[in-house]
Amino acid sequence: MNLKRIFGALLTLLGVGGLIYAAVLFVNTSGGTRDIKALFIYGILGLIFFVAGIGLVRTTKDES
Repeated sequence: MNLKRIFGALLTLLGVGGLIYAAVLFVNTSGGTRDIKALFIYGILGLIFFVAGIGLVRTTKDES
């Protein structure tokens, strides 16, 4: 397996984890400023990691 594909899969899993954590924060938020900031930070970072990981997996060719 290619190292880029492994790194892409790792980024994708981190992104999914960040998005799930942002969803949990969204459900449990009370509307405070600190809660909203954490929600945006984890949501945006999760989205960036997820998109970067999927892009890396898709563009890496499988040479065996």
